[in-house]
Amino acid sequence: MSAAFKKAAKARQRPHRERAQPSSRAKLGLLEKKKDYQVRARDYHKKQNALRALQKKALDKNPDEFYFKMIRSELKDGVHVIKQPKDEVTPDQVKLMRTQDIRYVEMKRVAEAKKIERLKAELHLLDAAGSAPARHLFFVDTEREVQEFDIATHLNTVPELVDRVYNRPTIATLQKETLKGATDPVHIKKLAQQRKNQYDLLRQRIEREKAMFVISQKIQTRKDLLDKTHKVKVKKETTTGPAIYKFKFQRKR
Repeated sequence: MSAAFKKAAKARQRPHRERAQPSSRAKLGLLEKKKDYQVRARDYHKKQNALRALQKKALDKNPDEFYFKMIRSELKDGVHVIKQPKDEVTPDQVKLMRTQDIRYVEMKRVAEAKKIERLKAELHLLDAAGSAPARHLFFVDTEREVQEFDIATHLNTVPELVDRVYNRPTIATLQKETLKGATDPVHIKKLAQQRKNQYDLLRQRIEREKAMFVISQKIQTRKDLLDKTHKVKVKKETTTGPAIYKFKFQRKR
């Protein structure tokens, strides 16, 4: 009874009508309706099927002269040798392997990024090799003040500590507390060498993290190429980046 009621109610429904092209967009032409899309889609699939049939017909041309050893053998030193069958791997299996490779590389890259942040927090990038020299500008009013200007007096510290860019205590602090840290030149040189080694390690880790990022992008590109979508190469692959492809747009179901 309910089915009959639904059928009767549906018969009295108002027919669905697709909207017309708005007048503000009339310059763009006729708005495609569903029936127009169906005609275009059927025509497209009909042409694709015809192309596939022609390709198959060309491959299977002259079947009386074909036998499978034509494609399963190769000529080596004038002798026909049967090719060894390759391992059968489905496209889905290849995609899964690519995905696992990407996850492994990303895991390693994230670990390197965390180590880099930890090193940066420890070093604070002080006295980094190759960095621009630090500049500290002082403003005075007259030329006489420029000639008589004394950096140690202005910074309220001793002349021996003027060249330091960090841990530069004032005279008042030195009077209250003892100077902390290494004061022996040999010890200071040893600490400087250790700091340089840490910066070298930081630079190596940054380069390794960038290389892993490039590898991850290249693996992802190779995984995307497994899809049977028509694509065009826009840019070749380089040592610092993957190849760039432009894929044909396909309407999702």
